[in-house]
Amino acid sequence: MAKLLADDSRFEATLSFAGRTAAPQSQPIATRTGGFGGADGLAQYIREQAIETVIDATHPFAPRISANAVVACGRAGVGLATLVRPAWKPVAGDNWQTAPTAVSAALAIGKEPRKVFLALGRQELHCFAAIAQHHYVVRLIDPPQGARPHNLVVLQQRGPFDFDAELRLLKERKIDVIVSRNSGGSATYAKIEAARVLRLPVIMITRPVKPTGHIVRTAEEAVAWLAHAGPAPSLRGV
Repeated sequence: MAKLLADDSRFEATLSFAGRTAAPQSQPIATRTGGFGGADGLAQYIREQAIETVIDATHPFAPRISANAVVACGRAGVGLATLVRPAWKPVAGDNWQTAPTAVSAALAIGKEPRKVFLALGRQELHCFAAIAQHHYVVRLIDPPQGARPHNLVVLQQRGPFDFDAELRLLKERKIDVIVSRNSGGSATYAKIEAARVLRLPVIMITRPVKPTGHIVRTAEEAVAWLAHAGPAPSLRGV
C-alpha cells in the first residue's frame, strides 16, 4: 500500500509503525513510530496533523489499535477503512485443529514430548513456557523478551519465506506439529503448504473479532476507496 500511495500524487501519506520491531523495513513514504496514547491520543493526532482519512492495516491479531481507530475516527469526524486480509481456510490434505487462543493452542499440543514450530509473535511465547516437555522452534525478527519455553530455538529471520525454504526447515528441524496464527495473506502461507505436503498437523489459532471501518480486502481496493472517501482537494492527508 505504501508503494501505491508513494506513486500517487493525489495523496500525502504517513505510515505509522507500532514500534515492536527494532528495525522495520524502509518505506517510500513518511513514517512515524510508537503508540498514540489510546483512542483519545489518536483522535488528537488526527486533528493536529489535519488527517482526512485513515486506513487501518494492522495485523489481524491486533484488535486494540483497531478498536481505538474506530473510536478516534468517529470523534475526529474522518473516514476509516480497515484492510482485512481473507483468513486461510483448510483445503484437501490439511490436518488442522483450531484453537481460540495461544494458551489453548499450547494445551492442544498434548502431553507427549513433541518438536513444535511456533509461527506466532514473540509476545505470545510466555503462553508456552509452562508446557515444558516439548522442544520449540520459533522464527522472529527481533530477539524474544520475557518468559519463554526453556527448550526454545530462536531463528532470527525476516520473511517472506518460500515453499522450498519452509519445507527444508520443517524437515531439518524434524518438526512434529506447527502452531500458527491464522494471519491470512500470502507472505507466510508457504509453511501451511509445506505442512500439507509433509502431512503435519497444524494447530491454527483463530482470529479475534476486531472492530472495523469500511472493509477493503487488498491494497489496491484501499487506494480506490481513498479516491472517493475524502473531500475534493487533490492532495489529502492519509
